[in-house]
Amino acid sequence: MLRLTWVQPEDLIGHELRQASQDGREPSAVAARWRAAGGPEAPLTAGASPTPASPYLRLLATDLLDELADLPSKLADEEPTDLATIKSLCPHWPLTAGDRAARDGTGGRGGTPPAPGRAPHPSPASPARLEAAWLGRAVGCLLGKPVEKLPLTGIRQLAQATGNWPLTTYFTAHGVPEPLLTRYPWNRRSAATSLAENIDGMPEDDDLDHPLLALLVLQRHGRTFTPTDVARVWLDELPAGRTFTAERVAYRNLLSGLEPPLTARHHNPFREWIGALIRADVHGWTNPGDPAAAAGQAHRDATLTHTANGVYAAMFTAAVIATAATGDHDVHACLRTGLTVVPPRSRLARAVRRAVELAHEHTDFDTVVDVLHDTYAATHHWVHAVPNTALIAAALTHAGGDFTGSVCRAVSGGWDTDSNGATAGSIAALLAGSPRALPEHWTAPLKNRLATSVGDFHGTGFDTLARLTHLEATRP
Repeated sequence: MLRLTWVQPEDLIGHELRQASQDGREPSAVAARWRAAGGPEAPLTAGASPTPASPYLRLLATDLLDELADLPSKLADEEPTDLATIKSLCPHWPLTAGDRAARDGTGGRGGTPPAPGRAPHPSPASPARLEAAWLGRAVGCLLGKPVEKLPLTGIRQLAQATGNWPLTTYFTAHGVPEPLLTRYPWNRRSAATSLAENIDGMPEDDDLDHPLLALLVLQRHGRTFTPTDVARVWLDELPAGRTFTAERVAYRNLLSGLEPPLTARHHNPFREWIGALIRADVHGWTNPGDPAAAAGQAHRDATLTHTANGVYAAMFTAAVIATAATGDHDVHACLRTGLTVVPPRSRLARAVRRAVELAHEHTDFDTVVDVLHDTYAATHHWVHAVPNTALIAAALTHAGGDFTGSVCRAVSGGWDTDSNGATAGSIAALLAGSPRALPEHWTAPLKNRLATSVGDFHGTGFDTLARLTHLEATRP
């Protein structure tokens, strides 16, 4: 029997009950009704429970999802989703490039006056720096793919069994005892393409598909795109089966006739998970030195599918990347800038600040990871944006922005391993500055070739993607 993941009401309700507890609603009465009716808990790792629910339970789940949506949140004032209110809560919101030019009396690139009606922008990142960023994102994603969904203990033991702990290179099955593989099997979809002995180019992954889609959005609609423009590109270019969690629910909502931002809220318990964060890189790459503009673009992209902390994670990432893309700042300055676009009393801001503190306090990164897991593992799904963004920030801080150190720490920390490795790799590679600065043992297996089902990008090289990104960074 087909068990469609991430959209069945009886599978969504458990996640929404947890989401309500996290975002300041009081769901206990609804939870009691669901459990009294025999409703199951949310699936632990996959997107669907193993057996179908009765028609009664499915109808009840639908009604309860509506009731939960109507509950007031005590965190609403501290964690808004609309951009104007977010900015009003951020005392150090960065000036846009246009604001700085007006303040300083300077013009556009090179100090020349901008053309009428055109906002000045800093100089774009070079194609070489952008190629490094694309490669870094791919490397980090590929490193994390075989161990996605595995518990922290399994990741550590699999790496230790092959002498690859602390991590320094891709995972391998060679030398791993069979009982250990039975206890902690590699990710079923990824082992055939992502273990060291199997890598032959970059295999398809949503962590690369979504940056490609963001690039298409800019190509077709420019910097002033809307969430509806993002939706149009998705419907044209993104197969529904390649969507997950919040993106799959929003896709379904679009097909049901709902429009943004309702697509992010309606029966979408994943709206604070990591999906918007993995779409943020292109918005940072195309706005070097302008974290405010990068965060604004990321916000318009994210609100198709996410709210509050799910949106903040994307804005934070875009602002960090925009700052790193200039090559003028170290990783610590980049992370500080990222926090300027996040409401300071939000759960995400508090988690990132704490993670950075931990990374400064402890020389052993395993200790940092253990504290983060003790804090979040029991209450947050492994794909939630808050703990994963915190882990990315901790990894980058602890490694000082070093490429290998950053991607290996991000992946070794567990949770959404491929997404965390991808984002850490993108940021660290930008700081490295060129493909030649990335160790060859990471980049050579990619063979400058990307697999994807998005548009006409299948087989495209990372050098080509860098040139296309540079074109959008230089387009008014």
